[in-house]
Amino acid sequence: MSSVPFHYIDLRAFCYETEADDRVESALRYFLPEDAEVQRAESRGHNGDRIVVFSARVELADDLRHVLERLREGADIDRLRDELDDRVTENCEFFAHLDKQAAFDGEAELGDGISLRAKVEAYPAKREAALENAREAL
Repeated sequence: MSSVPFHYIDLRAFCYETEADDRVESALRYFLPEDAEVQRAESRGHNGDRIVVFSARVELADDLRHVLERLREGADIDRLRDELDDRVTENCEFFAHLDKQAAFDGEAELGDGISLRAKVEAYPAKREAALENAREAL
């Protein structure tokens, strides 16, 4: 695939007080190119517990391909394609949730812990066009 039908892909993972920061960041980095910048923001939960939010955005075509390749390597691509109607919004955004522990172990699986949000290219910017482009990319 020479062109990638996404404007950008955002990845985000929460690190709770009971988790090791470096392990959660490592899980997020599994999906990212080696030189990708990861943002770190500290917050407090409702009960005062520490929460670190790790996030990254990839926008370059090669970086987008890297993320998609990781997703294709292990995540249930057939399931993602089957659920595209539920995963693509009217704003042409594609959403998936990935297993944080599996990513730390070097695998891509659907699950909980890492949020993926991708802005799908669609001209005109209609959901139907975004669905077709996302299906083709996956």
